[in-house]
Amino acid sequence: MTTQDARQYAPATQRNSEPILEVLLQVLPESGTILEIASGTGEHAVFFASKLRDCLWLPTDANPQSRASIISWTEHNVCDNVYAPLDLDVREPVWAVENDAFDWLNTQPIVAIVNINMIHISPWSACLGLMAGAGRILKAGGILYLYGPFKQGGEHTAASNAAFDEYLRTENLEWGVRNLDDVVAVASAQNLTLKQIYQMPANNLSVVFQRSA
Repeated sequence: MTTQDARQYAPATQRNSEPILEVLLQVLPESGTILEIASGTGEHAVFFASKLRDCLWLPTDANPQSRASIISWTEHNVCDNVYAPLDLDVREPVWAVENDAFDWLNTQPIVAIVNINMIHISPWSACLGLMAGAGRILKAGGILYLYGPFKQGGEHTAASNAAFDEYLRTENLEWGVRNLDDVVAVASAQNLTLKQIYQMPANNLSVVFQRSA
Protein backbone atom coordinates (compact mmCIF):
# COMPACT_ATOMS: atom_id res chain seq x y z
CA MET A 1 0.00 0.00 0.00
CA THR A 2 1.06 3.59 -0.55
CA THR A 3 0.89 6.23 2.15
CA GLN A 4 -2.17 7.65 0.37
CA ASP A 5 -4.00 4.32 0.51
CA ALA A 6 -7.02 4.76 2.80
CA ARG A 7 -8.04 1.11 2.80
CA GLN A 8 -9.01 -0.26 6.19
CA TYR A 9 -9.14 -3.94 7.09
CA ALA A 10 -11.60 -5.86 9.28
CA PRO A 11 -10.64 -9.48 10.08
CA ALA A 12 -14.29 -10.45 10.63
CA THR A 13 -15.12 -9.24 7.13
CA GLN A 14 -12.53 -11.53 5.62
CA ARG A 15 -13.92 -14.49 7.58
CA ASN A 16 -17.62 -14.00 6.93
CA SER A 17 -17.71 -12.79 3.32
CA GLU A 18 -18.05 -16.22 1.70
CA PRO A 19 -20.80 -17.51 4.06
CA ILE A 20 -22.77 -14.28 3.66
CA LEU A 21 -22.40 -14.41 -0.11
CA GLU A 22 -23.91 -17.90 -0.15
CA VAL A 23 -27.06 -16.50 1.45
CA LEU A 24 -27.15 -13.33 -0.65
CA LEU A 25 -27.04 -15.41 -3.84
CA GLN A 26 -30.21 -17.15 -2.63
CA VAL A 27 -32.21 -14.15 -1.43
CA LEU A 28 -31.23 -11.06 -3.45
CA PRO A 29 -32.93 -10.13 -6.72
CA GLU A 30 -30.84 -10.88 -9.79
CA SER A 31 -30.53 -7.21 -10.79
CA GLY A 32 -31.18 -3.71 -9.49
CA THR A 33 -29.48 -1.51 -6.89
CA ILE A 34 -28.42 -3.02 -3.57
CA LEU A 35 -28.20 -0.39 -0.83
CA GLU A 36 -25.67 -1.32 1.84
CA ILE A 37 -26.13 0.42 5.17
CA ALA A 38 -23.05 0.95 7.39
CA SER A 39 -20.59 -0.44 4.86
CA GLY A 40 -17.60 0.01 7.15
CA THR A 41 -14.25 -0.70 5.50
CA GLY A 42 -15.80 -1.37 2.08
CA GLU A 43 -14.37 -4.90 1.86
CA HIS A 44 -17.84 -6.42 1.75
CA ALA A 45 -18.96 -3.98 -0.93
CA VAL A 46 -16.20 -4.79 -3.40
CA PHE A 47 -16.37 -8.53 -2.71
CA PHE A 48 -20.14 -8.87 -3.12
CA ALA A 49 -20.25 -6.54 -6.12
CA SER A 50 -17.62 -8.64 -7.88
CA LYS A 51 -19.81 -11.72 -7.46
CA LEU A 52 -23.15 -10.03 -8.23
CA ARG A 53 -22.22 -8.50 -11.55
CA ASP A 54 -25.80 -7.79 -12.67
CA CYS A 55 -26.46 -5.73 -9.54
CA LEU A 56 -25.31 -2.21 -8.69
CA TRP A 57 -23.88 -1.82 -5.17
CA LEU A 58 -24.51 1.44 -3.32
CA PRO A 59 -22.42 1.62 -0.11
CA THR A 60 -23.06 4.09 2.71
CA ASP A 61 -21.49 5.03 6.00
CA ALA A 62 -21.77 7.92 8.42
CA ASN A 63 -18.03 7.81 9.18
CA PRO A 64 -15.86 9.82 6.73
CA GLN A 65 -12.86 7.53 7.32
CA SER A 66 -14.99 4.55 6.36
CA ARG A 67 -16.16 6.31 3.21
CA ALA A 68 -12.54 7.03 2.29
CA SER A 69 -11.74 3.35 2.80
CA ILE A 70 -14.67 2.32 0.59
CA ILE A 71 -13.46 4.60 -2.20
CA SER A 72 -9.94 3.26 -1.89
CA TRP A 73 -11.09 -0.37 -1.99
CA THR A 74 -13.30 0.36 -5.00
CA GLU A 75 -10.43 1.97 -6.88
CA HIS A 76 -8.01 -0.80 -5.90
CA ASN A 77 -10.37 -3.53 -7.11
CA VAL A 78 -11.55 -1.56 -10.18
CA CYS A 79 -15.23 -2.15 -9.37
CA ASP A 80 -17.42 -0.65 -12.07
CA ASN A 81 -20.68 -1.66 -10.39
CA VAL A 82 -19.98 0.02 -7.04
CA TYR A 83 -21.17 3.60 -6.59
CA ALA A 84 -19.32 6.22 -4.58
CA PRO A 85 -20.29 5.86 -0.91
CA LEU A 86 -22.95 8.11 0.59
CA ASP A 87 -22.98 9.81 3.97
CA LEU A 88 -26.05 8.21 5.52
CA ASP A 89 -27.26 7.97 9.12
CA VAL A 90 -30.24 5.63 9.37
CA ARG A 91 -31.70 7.69 12.20
CA GLU A 92 -32.38 10.60 9.85
CA PRO A 93 -36.09 10.92 8.97
CA VAL A 94 -35.24 11.17 5.25
CA TRP A 95 -32.29 9.29 3.77
CA ALA A 96 -30.10 10.81 1.08
CA VAL A 97 -31.32 8.29 -1.51
CA GLU A 98 -34.85 9.65 -1.09
CA ASN A 99 -33.82 13.08 -2.42
CA ASP A 100 -34.57 14.23 -5.96
CA ALA A 101 -30.83 14.34 -6.69
CA PHE A 102 -30.91 10.56 -6.91
CA ASP A 103 -33.48 10.38 -9.69
CA TRP A 104 -31.26 7.81 -11.45
CA LEU A 105 -32.64 5.33 -8.93
CA ASN A 106 -35.90 5.50 -10.90
CA THR A 107 -34.22 3.48 -13.66
CA GLN A 108 -32.11 1.33 -11.32
CA PRO A 109 -34.34 1.13 -8.25
CA ILE A 110 -33.24 -0.10 -4.85
CA VAL A 111 -34.46 -3.70 -4.71
CA ALA A 112 -32.71 -4.74 -1.50
CA ILE A 113 -31.00 -3.34 1.58
CA VAL A 114 -28.05 -5.14 3.19
CA ASN A 115 -26.95 -4.37 6.74
CA ILE A 116 -24.10 -6.33 8.32
CA ASN A 117 -22.99 -6.09 11.95
CA MET A 118 -24.61 -2.78 12.78
CA ILE A 119 -27.60 -2.96 15.06
CA HIS A 120 -25.67 -4.41 18.02
CA ILE A 121 -22.89 -1.80 17.71
CA SER A 122 -25.26 1.17 17.68
CA PRO A 123 -28.15 2.50 19.76
CA TRP A 124 -31.56 0.86 19.44
CA SER A 125 -32.66 4.00 17.62
CA ALA A 126 -30.45 2.88 14.71
CA CYS A 127 -32.47 -0.34 14.38
CA LEU A 128 -35.68 1.68 14.47
CA GLY A 129 -34.32 4.02 11.82
CA LEU A 130 -33.16 1.15 9.63
CA MET A 131 -36.60 -0.45 9.65
CA ALA A 132 -38.38 2.85 9.02
CA GLY A 133 -36.12 3.62 6.07
CA ALA A 134 -36.51 0.14 4.62
CA GLY A 135 -40.26 0.47 4.94
CA ARG A 136 -40.21 3.75 3.04
CA ILE A 137 -37.75 2.81 0.31
CA LEU A 138 -38.38 -0.82 -0.56
CA LYS A 139 -41.20 -1.68 -2.93
CA ALA A 140 -43.36 -4.77 -2.49
CA GLY A 141 -41.13 -7.83 -2.64
CA GLY A 142 -37.98 -5.88 -1.74
CA ILE A 143 -35.49 -7.60 0.56
CA LEU A 144 -33.89 -6.45 3.82
CA TYR A 145 -30.93 -8.61 4.85
CA LEU A 146 -29.41 -8.46 8.35
CA TYR A 147 -26.33 -10.27 9.63
CA GLY A 148 -24.97 -10.49 13.15
CA PRO A 149 -25.45 -12.05 16.59
CA PHE A 150 -28.95 -12.15 18.05
CA LYS A 151 -30.69 -13.40 21.16
CA GLN A 152 -33.52 -15.81 20.47
CA GLY A 153 -36.43 -16.02 22.85
CA GLY A 154 -34.65 -13.43 24.96
CA GLU A 155 -31.69 -15.75 25.55
CA HIS A 156 -28.18 -15.79 24.16
CA THR A 157 -27.51 -18.66 21.77
CA ALA A 158 -23.88 -19.12 22.87
CA ALA A 159 -21.60 -18.22 25.75
CA SER A 160 -19.41 -16.25 23.34
CA ASN A 161 -22.39 -14.09 22.37
CA ALA A 162 -23.18 -13.42 26.04
CA ALA A 163 -19.58 -12.35 26.62
CA PHE A 164 -19.66 -10.17 23.50
CA ASP A 165 -22.90 -8.56 24.69
CA GLU A 166 -21.31 -7.75 28.04
CA TYR A 167 -18.29 -6.26 26.32
CA LEU A 168 -20.46 -4.10 24.05
CA ARG A 169 -22.39 -2.70 26.99
CA THR A 170 -19.18 -1.76 28.78
CA GLU A 171 -18.20 0.19 25.66
CA ASN A 172 -21.59 1.91 25.38
CA LEU A 173 -24.70 1.28 27.47
CA GLU A 174 -26.87 1.79 24.37
CA TRP A 175 -25.17 -1.06 22.48
CA GLY A 176 -25.78 -4.78 22.84
CA VAL A 177 -26.85 -8.00 21.14
CA ARG A 178 -30.51 -7.55 20.20
CA ASN A 179 -33.37 -9.92 20.86
CA LEU A 180 -34.54 -11.18 17.49
CA ASP A 181 -38.20 -11.09 18.55
CA ASP A 182 -37.89 -7.35 19.19
CA VAL A 183 -36.25 -6.78 15.80
CA VAL A 184 -38.97 -8.78 14.03
CA ALA A 185 -41.68 -6.77 15.81
CA VAL A 186 -40.15 -3.46 14.72
CA ALA A 187 -39.81 -4.76 11.16
CA SER A 188 -43.41 -5.93 11.09
CA ALA A 189 -44.58 -2.44 12.06
CA GLN A 190 -42.92 -1.21 8.85
CA ASN A 191 -44.57 -3.87 6.64
CA LEU A 192 -41.44 -6.03 6.59
CA THR A 193 -42.23 -9.72 6.99
CA LEU A 194 -39.70 -12.23 8.32
CA LYS A 195 -38.93 -14.56 5.43
CA GLN A 196 -36.02 -16.75 6.52
CA ILE A 197 -33.38 -17.22 9.22
CA TYR A 198 -30.06 -18.83 8.34
CA GLN A 199 -27.63 -20.19 10.92
CA MET A 200 -24.17 -18.78 10.22
CA PRO A 201 -20.64 -19.47 11.48
CA ALA A 202 -19.45 -18.06 14.82
CA ASN A 203 -23.00 -18.09 16.29
CA ASN A 204 -24.31 -15.40 13.97
CA LEU A 205 -27.55 -15.30 11.99
CA SER A 206 -28.62 -14.12 8.57
CA VAL A 207 -32.12 -12.68 8.92
CA VAL A 208 -34.11 -11.97 5.77
CA PHE A 209 -37.20 -9.75 5.61
CA GLN A 210 -39.41 -9.02 2.63
CA ARG A 211 -41.46 -5.87 2.06
CA SER A 212 -45.15 -6.68 2.07
CA ALA A 213 -47.53 -5.36 -0.57
